[in-house]
Amino acid sequence: MPAAVGTSEILQFFRAWAANPLRVASVLPSSSGLSMVITREISATTGPVIELGPGTGVFTRALLRRGVREQDIVLIESGNEFVGHLRSQFPAASILEMDAAKLRSTQIPDELMAGAVISGLPFLSMPTRKVIEILTGAFRKLRVGGALYLFTYGYVCPIPRKLLDRLGLKATHIGGTFVNFPPAVVYRIRRHPPSPCSPSMNPAAISIRNP
Repeated sequence: MPAAVGTSEILQFFRAWAANPLRVASVLPSSSGLSMVITREISATTGPVIELGPGTGVFTRALLRRGVREQDIVLIESGNEFVGHLRSQFPAASILEMDAAKLRSTQIPDELMAGAVISGLPFLSMPTRKVIEILTGAFRKLRVGGALYLFTYGYVCPIPRKLLDRLGLKATHIGGTFVNFPPAVVYRIRRHPPSPCSPSMNPAAISIRNP
């Protein structure tokens, strides 16, 4: 089992944040407390899990503790400063060095269609169109009934309600922790029950303005 976050990982994360604070959500890696909250609904029966922006792998280690098999984990990481570390820590996982916004067009084997997606991405700092691309891609890789889990340092979901409604999604607050810097809140996002009037998940069909 991989070890807990060490000093070298903290320094690695800090350097990545200093180089690009808009891409890396925080100065420090997420705490073990947050990792347990964001993975609390996931177990060995969930099936494959896709993780967006795993960084140093704090949530990945929590998934392993929950019983998810390493070979059932797909890590999507755009920061090359993290990719080598992830490959050495989780050699059996599928690790893709890419922008999570390209997930929609990425081929993932049918056996790795996910029961859950976990996100460590800084949605609040992203243009609206990129958020839509990421959500669209994630839900195209999720099995029916699957959910996306994300965290935020604010008090409300980082995906605006209006945008969730247009994508046919619903956010539910499932917990939080003060044992994190900064304190964090976790949301579960699922599809609304299908109906004849449900909106399309196709980004091209959604009229938006980038902030």
